[in-house]
This record gives sequence, C-alpha cells and structure tokens, in this order.
Amino acid sequence: MKKIGIVLGIFLSLFIMACEGPRGLDGFDGKDGVNILGKVVDVEGSFNASNDYSIIYNFPNTIEVFETDVVLVYILWDQTTDSNGEPVDIWRLLPQTRILDQGILQYNYDHTFSDVSIFMEADFNMNTLTTSDTDNQVFRIAFLPANEAQSSKLNTSDIKAVMQTIGTTNTEVAKIKLQ
Repeated sequence: MKKIGIVLGIFLSLFIMACEGPRGLDGFDGKDGVNILGKVVDVEGSFNASNDYSIIYNFPNTIEVFETDVVLVYILWDQTTDSNGEPVDIWRLLPQTRILDQGILQYNYDHTFSDVSIFMEADFNMNTLTTSDTDNQVFRIAFLPANEAQSSKLNTSDIKAVMQTIGTTNTEVAKIKLQ
C-alpha cells in the first residue's frame, strides 16, 4: 500500500510541474503586449445630437477584457486646489445624476469586451443642454482584473483606491481625445 502512495505522489508531483505554462507570456513583463494587471485611461469627448449623446471608446489591442473583469467609468466632476495651490481632480463613479431646470440628466455607461459606451439620458430634450454639460467631458476608465475587482475590501467609488490597488499613478494614465 505504501508503494502505491509513493508512486501516486511522484506521478502527481510530475503532473503538477508539467502544467506550468510558458514563461514571459503572462502580461507581467510586458512581452506579450496584453495587460492583465489593470489599466486606467482618460478619455475626453463631447456629447451632441449627431453622436446620439454618447461617446464610444474602442479598446486598443493592449487591453483585453474578460467576462469576469470589471470596467469602471468615472467623470471629472470638478476641480479644486490643494494647500500648495495645485489643482486636484474630483472624480465621481458613474452613473451620476444631475437635477437641472429642464429636468433630470444622467451620465451613464455600459461596456462590451471591445468598447465602453458613455452616454447621457434625460427626461427632457437634450438639445437644451449647455456646453458645460456636453462639451469636452473627461472620463477616467479603470479596467480591473477579476481577482482585484472581486476584493470585498476595494472601494470602487474611490478612484485613488482603485488606482492604488492596480498599481497605477496619475502620471501613467494615458490621455485620449475622442472625435
């Protein structure tokens, strides 16, 4: 009986060691070109009737989104200054609702495996919106791998916490202006 256990143990050890995948193709060293650690990008665009009050960001081939991954979108809501007079961005997680004189306006989003659609919804005619609500809006999109996103301790409403979790700083955020 001991011999069967030893043979089974050796076989199991060899099987586990043989299951290791190729090195350097895991996204950790950047050699395969796909980021599985998480990424953050800023996109700027304008909403109008011709784009049906929506902005589409198509993922580049360096971003691969899986079914279990999470895509979060934040809107640059305002700016303030710190004690040194430096600007500080105020980000809010979408959806965000504004109550205007015309009615209720909401910024929202959805995503697929290949893009994010950021759109406006309202209970009034959006042609009456001011340019401050529609033009040159900045959104921060965070891509979180499933293992990071499913952490019950992660406060997804705090962009700083999200960026810290995936190891990204403001200087590493790509800035993209959409047409």
